[in-house]
Amino acid sequence: MTEYYVPTGPGESEYVEKRSRFLGQVRPVESEEEARAFVAAVKKEHYDARHNCWCYLLRGGPERYSDDGEPQGTAGIPMLEVLRREGVTNAVCVVTRYFGGVLLGAGGLFRAYTRCAKDALDAAGISVVRRWVAMDVPCSYAAAERFKQEVAAFDGAVEDVQYGAGVTLRALIPEERSEAFAARIFDVSGGAVTPKAAGESFRAVPRRG
Repeated sequence: MTEYYVPTGPGESEYVEKRSRFLGQVRPVESEEEARAFVAAVKKEHYDARHNCWCYLLRGGPERYSDDGEPQGTAGIPMLEVLRREGVTNAVCVVTRYFGGVLLGAGGLFRAYTRCAKDALDAAGISVVRRWVAMDVPCSYAAAERFKQEVAAFDGAVEDVQYGAGVTLRALIPEERSEAFAARIFDVSGGAVTPKAAGESFRAVPRRG
């Protein structure tokens, strides 16, 4: 089953170390051209910064990075490793440094660029891209929270909640687990609730936790 992770949206961070100001930005991208265009836009915006270090990686495509004048291995690679560790692809990260007049040393730079990239990615959030089955789950108000927990237990997400005489949860469930999910809901409801499939889609859905 094809599954991969991408930034949910734009994310930004700021970190100050010994008067040096680090500004991190993460964006989801679909191509190398889009990644390079974002890097160029950040460099133009922060033309007066000492460094605009960057990295990007694309699913099935290239990985690129630049220390932009920082000591080799202290900026671009640590930033790229943040994305790798989180399993994220189709992402670009730029960390801008306004020099504060105090040298940080290789270790200090490594930690600063790593932290700034990680904080920006955390702000962006991570989504899982895969095939989902949408399932409508009608239930009582009293049972709604329990059923939301069941959705989470199947690595799914609640996309929408409709309120009326009762509650209807629109749940997105991984394709290969949809039948087991329907059986589980039927079981825990004592046969009172049968989820109904409401279509399939291949798209990004924010990851739980």
